[in-house]
Amino acid sequence: MDGISDVAVGVKRGSDELSMYNSPNSGVSSVSDGASNGSDSKKLRVEEAPPSRVLHIRKLPNEASETEVIALGLPFGKVTNILTLKGKNQAFLEMGTEEAAITMINYYTTVTPHIRNIPVFVQYSNHKELKTDAGNQRTQAVLQAVSAVQSGGSPSSDVQEALAAASSPVLRIIIDNMFYPVTLDVLQQIFSKFGTVMKIITFTKNNQFQALLQFSDPINAQQAKLALDGQNIYNSCCTLRIDFSKLVNLNVKYNNDKSRDYTRPELPAGDGQPSLESSVAAAFSKDSNSLLGALNPLSAAAAAAAAAGRVALAGQAGSSGVLLVSNLNEEMVAPQSLFTLFGVYGDVQRVKILYNKKDSALIQMSDANQAQLAMSHLNGQKMYGKIIRVTLSKHQTVALPRDGLDDQGLTKDYANSPLHRFKKPGSKNFQNIFPPSATLHLSNVPQDVTEEDLRLLFSNAGGTVKAFKFFQDRKMALIQMSTVEEAIQALIDLHNYNMGGNQHLRVSFSKSTI
Repeated sequence: MDGISDVAVGVKRGSDELSMYNSPNSGVSSVSDGASNGSDSKKLRVEEAPPSRVLHIRKLPNEASETEVIALGLPFGKVTNILTLKGKNQAFLEMGTEEAAITMINYYTTVTPHIRNIPVFVQYSNHKELKTDAGNQRTQAVLQAVSAVQSGGSPSSDVQEALAAASSPVLRIIIDNMFYPVTLDVLQQIFSKFGTVMKIITFTKNNQFQALLQFSDPINAQQAKLALDGQNIYNSCCTLRIDFSKLVNLNVKYNNDKSRDYTRPELPAGDGQPSLESSVAAAFSKDSNSLLGALNPLSAAAAAAAAAGRVALAGQAGSSGVLLVSNLNEEMVAPQSLFTLFGVYGDVQRVKILYNKKDSALIQMSDANQAQLAMSHLNGQKMYGKIIRVTLSKHQTVALPRDGLDDQGLTKDYANSPLHRFKKPGSKNFQNIFPPSATLHLSNVPQDVTEEDLRLLFSNAGGTVKAFKFFQDRKMALIQMSTVEEAIQALIDLHNYNMGGNQHLRVSFSKSTI
């Protein structure tokens, strides 16, 4: 069978390391690792063993299976062998590398692992490798199945059954009717009620927001799937569709808003585009280049969700609708430009550029959901040549300057602006919220305006027009700029531009390309 040559299946009798086969019932009295549940004299000799890729696991529940023991190690790397000592409620687990074992021990010293809701204890073994009898076919079948999946292959039929037994600690989550953004932190908050969430990777595939989420134990994954599959995160939208993943371990390279490895807080933030290792990518279809796109709210049921009224983020009903935007180009930025850009994702109420720190601004949206939506789409985008950072502010509102105080026009109140896109419940604008893109959607185009007029207008905004297409009725069009940054600039400059005869151009980001 391919891909399993590194799983230990050999027989090595008479080993001075593990003489475990001296009696017909795998007499295990000679193996204690100094931490047996046996005599007190042995307990007194417990010493910290040096790091080893073999781990000694104690206090296992009587009914614990090999699969559940293997699952303790899977989040940290390849498991190459296992030996369970049933009578002593102990097991030895051999990891593929010492590094994986060290990561596992470091994690489990801060988070106690559980099997069947019973705390178990993990420590380094004095043994440097496991030499076991190949006779235990079931154990080997489980290991082979796990190994095949870890190396990205698909297990042959003879180990399918063993693989089913070794259910994955990784869930694949698809979110339907995603009107409001679902962030990595929201998923962690929801799923951690069922066990320790170790890793999460989020991405967009086939225009749907998806996530892979890894628990420390397959049992937790099963419980979460049973409880949450088909549930809504928000009222009447954002429905969770949950399956077990073919993967048994996620490889996370970066800790940021797209991916997180809670076992390795030292990982870099990267560029916001975590890379999936080949073993992870192999689980996806060949169009895996569509992975890791921007968060993309689906238009399906968006109008219905909007008509159902503003919905509160689960567990965050009282959170603020105020954003802090930093790393702005202070020479160029003005409250109006922030109002226009952030107004694509919600109704901006107030904008304040900070007097003592003019590269930062506070933006008050209508509610916390709009703030989340704007943050998920605009954090990391380029505005006036600088990559902006968008976070939730601790402020509940943006204060206006006291009467008679001139703050040089740095604070603006837009509460009564006629330019709010989302005032009308059920408005079509709710269905057309897309991430910043190089292609812009234009509407309210006067009948006498030509393609040449619009190309000239958008070129003058400081960009290069790559393509243009009128819709059939010529009241709407798509225009493609050469970069997303140019499109953002054009939207800021030309949304609500007076085209004559009091007709104002409406500009938004498009999901289409020309």
